[in-house]
Amino acid sequence: MTSSERGAFASIDWQRPWYAPYAPCGARVAGRVADAGFNVADALNAEASLLRFEDGRPLRFVPPESNPDLAYEAFIDRTAGVPTRDNLHDFFNGLVWLTHPVLKRHLNALQAAEIAQAGVGPTRGPLRDALTLFDENAALLCDLPESPFASMRQRDWRGAFVTQREGWGRARVILFGHALLEKLVHPRKPITAHAWWVPPGRDIDGREGLDAWLSPATLASKAHAPLPVLGVPGWWPPNESPLFYEDASVFRPLRR
Repeated sequence: MTSSERGAFASIDWQRPWYAPYAPCGARVAGRVADAGFNVADALNAEASLLRFEDGRPLRFVPPESNPDLAYEAFIDRTAGVPTRDNLHDFFNGLVWLTHPVLKRHLNALQAAEIAQAGVGPTRGPLRDALTLFDENAALLCDLPESPFASMRQRDWRGAFVTQREGWGRARVILFGHALLEKLVHPRKPITAHAWWVPPGRDIDGREGLDAWLSPATLASKAHAPLPVLGVPGWWPPNESPLFYEDASVFRPLRR
């Protein structure tokens, strides 16, 4: 890894609100890469000693060449090893594994089951597409009243973020998608997540009820809403003005 590539890890601003769930661990891992010369897999493994799959196998991050004969998700399912390259994309993927291991494993098991049943073809198929989209770009809306989320699905941006702004004060917005986290190293107004509303009382990091909440049928139903991330109240100073949400190039109207 070159010095400029290591510098990318040092440049992450862990004070950004969207990195809050990952900040303490992420800063340590990024520091090992940027300052101590670790590769990304080893830097992640230093934090993974207590993590286990449901059958007791330890979660490990391994070199990318470890899976020459297996599809990526099938390899993880079979070995409990996550192939990891020395880049920000795989760094954030590993960071989500460290922070939300049960949810990541749930998605991985569904992917692996689909691969075992249908094989790996030129297209992923609708379920694997939905799983990949969730894994790369999902935002989870916890403790948010359902009404603002319903407004988002209707592209009623003023209703979601201005009229019902108070509801966001109690919410926890967790960016789960690792590609999304990577994009936000350099925040731009058009960056948009696929937001999923989490029902009250649902533990996104617990095994109980996960099969029902994120079942193949639920994922295939596309029950998400677009969320321009910098529109989350409290996350970006310009969105204090209602005019922020009138930019139709980002906050687009519903297609009829």
